[in-house]
Amino acid sequence: MNWLQVEGVVIAGHQVASGAATDSPYPAGTIALQTPAFQERGLDISVYHPATLNLSIAPYHLALKSPAYQFPHVRWTELCPPETFSFCDCQLSFAENVYSGLVYYPHPETKVRHFQPASLIEVLAPKIPDITYGTHLQLRLDPAQVKLTLKEA
Repeated sequence: MNWLQVEGVVIAGHQVASGAATDSPYPAGTIALQTPAFQERGLDISVYHPATLNLSIAPYHLALKSPAYQFPHVRWTELCPPETFSFCDCQLSFAENVYSGLVYYPHPETKVRHFQPASLIEVLAPKIPDITYGTHLQLRLDPAQVKLTLKEA
């Protein structure tokens, strides 16, 4: 495949996906709570670390074209209204290793909290050794599923 490639920098997120946020109403983490809902719809995300890797791709932002998976109106908790989620294939290249993953995209128009900047991509991936905040890596994206555009000034 002819992947789109962009450098990503690991940054801190809201930490609700992993359950690490102390002020979160989801102590187990949103990924753990959402996993069964996605599995019922045909996507098994239990193969990934139960958190998202937050990557800044500034000055770019991602736009969906034709996601590998899209699930409208997913009710994964009683604490918020149903949300729409899309997932796109990706790869992370770090320390001479390549890891397959998924871009995790909760549609902003259906979210009620924990918004992200347009230049931030959340990725579901296996646990990657030696990744810390500030780590630079290569993110590869499927050009049939997404496009990258420069963020307007």
